[in-house]
Amino acid sequence: MEGLGNEVAHFIYDYDPAWALDVAQAKKRIKTKLDTELGIKVFEINLYELCVDLLKQRNVWDRVLAAEPAMDKPDFLKLLQNMLDPQTHLAPAIKARIEAESFQILFLTGIGEVFPFVRSHTVLNNLQTVVSDKPMLMFFPGRYEVSATQGSALVLFGLLKDDSFYRAKRILDQEA
Repeated sequence: MEGLGNEVAHFIYDYDPAWALDVAQAKKRIKTKLDTELGIKVFEINLYELCVDLLKQRNVWDRVLAAEPAMDKPDFLKLLQNMLDPQTHLAPAIKARIEAESFQILFLTGIGEVFPFVRSHTVLNNLQTVVSDKPMLMFFPGRYEVSATQGSALVLFGLLKDDSFYRAKRILDQEA
């Protein structure tokens, strides 16, 4: 959190989606090593698990599952997007979870699993004020592209480009 010039300490670890299993194993090892060797506690929020929990808490999970086969895909997508809006539902749920935990670093995972009904850029934009006092690392299956002329873009799975401004920095570009 030092030397960031009052910027939000949000970072993105982008990786080739083919490496997903290796990244998951490495993430577990990193969490264990940080905790046991450095006393740094990592708290992980998996967006997919969070979405399922929210739908279950609202007693709509079974109805959503039952409705999915009969609905047109665009209508079902809109339904999920409304029920899991990042500003209205996800950011407050993340805020509640992090306030209930004691940790030094937040890992945000499950990005690929929630696409297309939750978009990573909207989650990042809505977490700027929610997760502002601790560093956050988002594990992103795809590429984080930075261009001096076009700004930053997340390219999910290396295929789906979303042009948006991100205050998060690519962790692999940071100096240790």
